[in-house]
Amino acid sequence: MPRFSFPDLSLDAFRRQLANVDALPQLCVLGVVSGVITGGLMVGFRLLIDLGALVFMPEADPEAFEGLSPFVRTLMPLLAVALIGVLLWRQPPAARKLGVRHVIERLTHHQGRFPMRNWLNQWWVGVISVLGGLSAGREGPSIHLGAAASSGLGQQLRLPHNSLRVLVACGTAAGISASFNTPIAGVIFAMEVVIMEYTIAGFMPVILASTMGALVAQLVYGAEPAFQVPTLSLGSMTNLPWILVTALLIGLMAGLFIHVAKTSMITERPLWLRLSLVAFGTAAVAWWYPEVQGIGYDSLAASLNGELAIDVLLVLVVAKLLLTAITVASGIPIGIIGPVLVMGAAAGALMGMAGAWMWPENSADPGLYAMLGMAAMMGAVLQAPLAALMALLELTHNPNIILPGMLAVVVSCLTSRQLCRCDGFFISVTRHGLHPLQQPLMQALSRVSVPAVMERSLVRTYRMVSRERASALLEGNPVWILIERSTDDKPTLALKAADLARWLIEHGESKDENSSELLDLLEIPGQRLDMAPIHLQATLSEAFARLNDQAVDALYVEHGNRPKQKRISGIITRGAIERYYRFDSSSS
Repeated sequence: MPRFSFPDLSLDAFRRQLANVDALPQLCVLGVVSGVITGGLMVGFRLLIDLGALVFMPEADPEAFEGLSPFVRTLMPLLAVALIGVLLWRQPPAARKLGVRHVIERLTHHQGRFPMRNWLNQWWVGVISVLGGLSAGREGPSIHLGAAASSGLGQQLRLPHNSLRVLVACGTAAGISASFNTPIAGVIFAMEVVIMEYTIAGFMPVILASTMGALVAQLVYGAEPAFQVPTLSLGSMTNLPWILVTALLIGLMAGLFIHVAKTSMITERPLWLRLSLVAFGTAAVAWWYPEVQGIGYDSLAASLNGELAIDVLLVLVVAKLLLTAITVASGIPIGIIGPVLVMGAAAGALMGMAGAWMWPENSADPGLYAMLGMAAMMGAVLQAPLAALMALLELTHNPNIILPGMLAVVVSCLTSRQLCRCDGFFISVTRHGLHPLQQPLMQALSRVSVPAVMERSLVRTYRMVSRERASALLEGNPVWILIERSTDDKPTLALKAADLARWLIEHGESKDENSSELLDLLEIPGQRLDMAPIHLQATLSEAFARLNDQAVDALYVEHGNRPKQKRISGIITRGAIERYYRFDSSSS
């Protein structure tokens, strides 16, 4: 009768399972935990903003800049920029990298590992930029805080780097979901903007994380949509040409925003001049139009309901666009998605008013155009059409908006990309026209870690061995023999065990005559590989890059954190990586 055995539930077994590309149950567990953690952090971040608003904002509303006196609301951005300038620019340049772009950079070049210092900076910079009256959003800080916290969970558990990649996506999705109450948009944003790929193994844990993030936020803030808008529909099909024109103009707006945010005319100026431009520019506009300050969700809701005057809409289109772009170009790390939604809604509302003036009998409500403009601007700036559409649906709870929304988002994205030559706002590092995360080879290799592919059957020995020792090395039928060198500056080599066995068979007759003679394993004819070390947590994409950088044939996989206690767990060759990629590509 077969004996019943319990599954191995140890942390080491969990790590080994995560190294494989099909570790879906384990990743789903991480997704749930990540979503709960990120949801809690997002509630804490929003409570910090609410607590600050309770101190000095009318009715404790962080968006109520209109209720402040002109002197107070113009003083606030001056103080905010001064605080950020003094406290942030006293730190090293690496510590000043925050927000979504920092998340993508860490995922691309640092295996999804985040510095604690940047994470702590994101808390106070995010709060000050929103409450200080700058044209800034809270979703950029939310994404950074969620992604870094989720990755930190994986780092504490010493999980393989391929799972850190999924954890970053989980934290990103949960951050968006908890901030906007948009779980689907959070998933699509994480996959379309941050991870830049769609896989089943990636989707399921990210969906769970986004769901849990939304649930945690709803326990505190309720399940109502972010904006209460009337149910509007397209009505006459004669609106479609005007929607195309609206999307075209919003695509040009998005191109202008991206070009101003990245222009060298601002980025290369002295620091004091850049910060002064942001502070005094924001203060000057806020004296007359406080609607440009903060995220602008109150103005967004008003534009969706047709409650803003034309001059305010024009200021939101022109002044808020330029102020947000100049703030980014000046190096102040702010969230841009909220302000982008406000600009787009204002532009759409203006175009809707113009359509109602020209064709009063057939034109749709300006609120409909405001919704379309919101999604079109987000899609064009981020080059994330699907995320923009899902955000449009979840923010408004209006399914009638999808058909015209698809048309508006696609046209605006094409306009920004083709006419204005703009990639997605957060894509800054390219190689042969592709961001590293968009390259199919690196995407495939980053889904699995080296333990899933490495050869574990090996023995270690020194270069000079006796015949007796050489025979003993082969008793366990190893595949490779690692030859340890006398000094660290000499590369570790690997010898095929079959080559040593063949040599011993061919020279077996001289064994008794020269039993005391030592064999030099470097002189044994056979396949030998120069090797460099790599950590057990590394992905195959890291292994592939290290093989090329070190110009070696194979890597020996080290296990352990202390230098004197590191153990070699296996060998991974270039051929093993190539075989995995061919098998993975053919099976998918």
